[in-house]
Amino acid sequence: MLPTATAFGVLIDPTTVVLADDFARGMDAAARTLGLQLHVLNASADRDFDSVFASLAQLHASALIIGPSALFSARSERLGALAARHKVPAIGLLPEFAAGGGLLSYGSDETEYYRLVGIYTGRILKGEKPAELPVQESAKVKLIVNLKTAKALGITVPLSLLGRADEVIE
Repeated sequence: MLPTATAFGVLIDPTTVVLADDFARGMDAAARTLGLQLHVLNASADRDFDSVFASLAQLHASALIIGPSALFSARSERLGALAARHKVPAIGLLPEFAAGGGLLSYGSDETEYYRLVGIYTGRILKGEKPAELPVQESAKVKLIVNLKTAKALGITVPLSLLGRADEVIE
């Protein structure tokens, strides 16, 4: 969607050390493979968000990738609105991010996630020991494209991506 982009911002929450470090390392490896520049930006509280978006222009970052964090999940809609207000193409993990004005959201399907929680709960209530249950994670992801935001940013969303989207916001 941004074929000429060479620099990206990645937002992480440094208070979630292991999660933030793993995500940043994975993103850095992918950026090096693709020959892209990555700027890691930190936010650990609401007050940090405005400065993160302001610094993207100074860094000449073409877009923002928002990492996993309880803080970011709880503020998904606000982060989407900030991305739209600052005219920054951005991707987040939850549907509320795209609904708030973010360009894309791509993350675990919450319905599938809660279905797995229900299955685990049922097994525990039937007497199975939690420590003996296998670790599972949702393998189903959901892609949401905000076409309204794409149009406002002057971005053409490829039909192949729109065809794969679980939801398109117009």
